Amino acid sequence: MDNLINNLIKNGYLKTDLIIDAFSEISRVEFLPQDLEQEFMADVALPIGHGQTISQPKTIATILELLDSQRGQNVLDIGSGSGWTTALLCYIVGKKGHVIALERIEELMEWGKNNVKKYRNYVKDGEEGIAEFYLVDGKEGFSANAPYDRILVSASANVIPEELKNQLKVGGKMVIPVKNSLVYLEKRDENNFYKEEYPGYNFVPLI
Repeated sequence: MDNLINNLIKNGYLKTDLIIDAFSEISRVEFLPQDLEQEFMADVALPIGHGQTISQPKTIATILELLDSQRGQNVLDIGSGSGWTTALLCYIVGKKGHVIALERIEELMEWGKNNVKKYRNYVKDGEEGIAEFYLVDGKEGFSANAPYDRILVSASANVIPEELKNQLKVGGKMVIPVKNSLVYLEKRDENNFYKEEYPGYNFVPLI
């Protein structure tokens, strides 16, 4: 286990065994541009081109702990970018789970997909695999595979899109940046949501 993961555990960002294992198995170095690979243990956001970033590790740890994904779940990953969150989610949900990864920039989607392909059987090919990648406007979600147990959004919205709330299962959880806060949403029933807000975050905009 590297120093970054040890520090995230020591400082209380990583708590759950399954998420710690995911961080240990899915190395951030595999999802960075070649000229930034030496920075993979830096706990900062890093540029990946096209005006996008790979998020700070402690932010991803916080998001995944809030999201609380489980084996076998159906998860929507909006703004898949480098593919790091997609691969982490693939590890967490396991071979009986399903991850839909959405990205609006074609070159980034292909690069992220190729990064996730470094892990055997993570990208769906025929009947095998966990993740499917689509070039889609994330604000609309992906209704073809709804409802979702979990929705992770890696770009900041001004308000939570109603389409995403509609595509969440009853009992499902969503983590989405709204302006400069991280918002946790839990769907109690079709019209009732429990919400917690954590200020002090910066993400690229959801467009």
